[in-house]
Amino acid sequence: MEAQTINPETATSGDDSSLPATLRHRLEYVPVWVLVHVLAVLPRPLARLAGMSMGWAVWLLFGRLRRVGMRNQQIAFPEKSRRARRKIVRRMFLHLGRQLAEFCKLPQYTRENVSEVIIYDGIENFEAAQARGKGVLFLTAHLGGWELSSFMHSIHGHAMHIVARGLDNPYVDRLVRRYRTLHGNRIFDKDDYARGLLKAIRDGETVGILMDTNMTPPQGIFADFFGVPACTASGLARVALRTQAAVLPGFAFWDRQIGKYRLHMAPALSLVRSGDDEADVIANTRLFNQTIEAYVRKYPDQWLWVHRRWKTRPAGEPPLY
Repeated sequence: MEAQTINPETATSGDDSSLPATLRHRLEYVPVWVLVHVLAVLPRPLARLAGMSMGWAVWLLFGRLRRVGMRNQQIAFPEKSRRARRKIVRRMFLHLGRQLAEFCKLPQYTRENVSEVIIYDGIENFEAAQARGKGVLFLTAHLGGWELSSFMHSIHGHAMHIVARGLDNPYVDRLVRRYRTLHGNRIFDKDDYARGLLKAIRDGETVGILMDTNMTPPQGIFADFFGVPACTASGLARVALRTQAAVLPGFAFWDRQIGKYRLHMAPALSLVRSGDDEADVIANTRLFNQTIEAYVRKYPDQWLWVHRRWKTRPAGEPPLY
C-alpha cells in the first residue's frame, strides 16, 4: 500500500542549513533511531501512551498542521461546529501517535502474537478476489493504521507490493523500508512504479495503493471528494480496467471496543465498463473516491486531515489553502 507519513524532514530539506547534507541527515537520524528503539522496548500500553502523548504535543505545537486539518474539516464537514471539527483533528493526532508506537514494535510481532494488535475482518473477500487469478489491487487510504495493514497481510503469508515515496532522509528511509518489508513486502517507488505494478498484477500478485493524496495533472484527474473536486490519481482505474484485476477496499481501523486494530476487507468493487475508456477511468476514479469518503465519514477522527487533499484546483478556481 502506498505509504506516506508526516515527514518533518520536508521542513529542513531546503538550502537553509549550512551543514553538509550527509551530516545533517545523520544528525536528524539519531533522535529518530532513539525514539524508535525507546518505544520498541516499552510495554505496549506504555508505548501507546507515549506515542499518543507525542501526538498531543504535535497538536499543540505545530500550528500549521493544525490549521490545515481545520481547513480540511471546514471543506469536508461545513455543517459541523468549529468545536466538533477541533475534536476530530485533535483525536486524529492521538491516533497517529498510537500508530507510531505500533510501527516501532513491528519487529516483535509474529504470526502467533500479531492478533494482540490487529485482526482480520473479511479475509474471505480477499481470498475470493485472489481466486479470480487476475491480481488484486487494494484500494486504501491514510486511514486508521495504514502502516499495520500491509504488515498484517504479509505476516500471514500474503506479501504485497507497496507503492511508496522515499523519505528525504536516506537513513530514516532505510529504517522505514526495513520495517515495511519485514515479511516479504516489496516497495515500488512512487515516481517509477508503473511498469512494475503492471507486471505484478499480470503475475496475479497483490498491490496496495493509497488513493487519498493530492495529485497534479496529467497523473491526476478531478473527481469529487466530499462534494469538492479533488485531483485524484487515475492510475488505479486504468490498471484495473486494463488487467481486470479485482479492486478490493481495505482499511485497518482502530476498534475501541476490542482495543486493537481491525483490518477490514470489503468485497471487490464492481467497476464501470461502458467501453469508453476515458469515461470509464473517470467514473471508476469517482467510485474509488466515494468508497474512501464513506469510510472516512464512518471513522472521521482516523483520517490524515493534515494533508492538503484539495491543493490542486481546476483551471480558473482560486486556491483553497
